[in-house]
Amino acid sequence: MADEDEDGDEEGDEEEIGSLVGSGGKSGSGTARSKDSLANLPTCSDYVFHFITVFWKFVFAFVPPTDYVGGWACFTVSILMIGVLTAFVGDLASHFGCTIGLADSVTAITFVALGTSIPDTFASKVAAINDKYADSSIGNVTGSNAVNVFLGIGIAWSVAALVHWKNGTTFRVHPGNLAYSLTLFCICAAIACIVLLLRRRPEVGGELGGAMRYKLPTTVLFAGLWGFYVLMSTLEAYGIVKGF
Repeated sequence: MADEDEDGDEEGDEEEIGSLVGSGGKSGSGTARSKDSLANLPTCSDYVFHFITVFWKFVFAFVPPTDYVGGWACFTVSILMIGVLTAFVGDLASHFGCTIGLADSVTAITFVALGTSIPDTFASKVAAINDKYADSSIGNVTGSNAVNVFLGIGIAWSVAALVHWKNGTTFRVHPGNLAYSLTLFCICAAIACIVLLLRRRPEVGGELGGAMRYKLPTTVLFAGLWGFYVLMSTLEAYGIVKGF
C-alpha cells in the first residue's frame, strides 16, 4: 500500500509539472528516455494549444491519481470539477449573450451549447482516434446528451413542479420557438443519419474513416447543417422568419 501511495504521489507530481511545461512528465531514464524525448518533441501547434489550455491543465492536475482508493478519488473529483467548470462556462455564456443583447433561445443554441459541447467533441475525437472501434466516441455523445435531457431538464422541472404543487400553484413552461427549432433540428439530424448510413460501405471506410475525399465533404456538410440550423432558428427568434 505504501508503494502504491508513493507511485501515486510521483504520478501526481509529474502531472503538475507536465501541465506547466507542456510535456507529459517523465518518460523513462537514460538512453531510452533521450530517444523518446527526441521522437516526441512538441510541435508549434502543440505549444500554441498548451498556452491556451495551460490554466485548465494546471487545475485538473490536482485531480488525485488513479492509484488512490481504487480510482474512486480520481473519478469523484473529476466529476465534481467537470460539473463546476460546465456551470461556469454556461453562466459565462449566458451573461455574454445578455450583455450583447441576444435572445435567450439564440444564446442557448450558440454560446451555451458550444461552451458545454466542445469538451465532449474533443473527447469523442480522441476516443475515435485512439480506440479500435467508434463505440467510445459515439457513446460519449449519446451519453452526454442523455444526461443533459433526462437529468438537466428532468431534475430541474421535477423540483419546480414539486415546489409549485406545495404552494398550490401550477407549473407552466412557455414553449417559445421550441416547436420550430425542434422540427428544424430533426430535419437536419435526419439528413445526417442518411449520410452516415450511406457511408457504411467498405469502399468509403465507414462512418468515421475513409479517405480525405470522403471525410472532408462529410465534415463540411455537417458543419453546414449546424450553421443552417443556427441561422434559421435565429431568424425565427427575431421574427424575420415566421415560425409555427
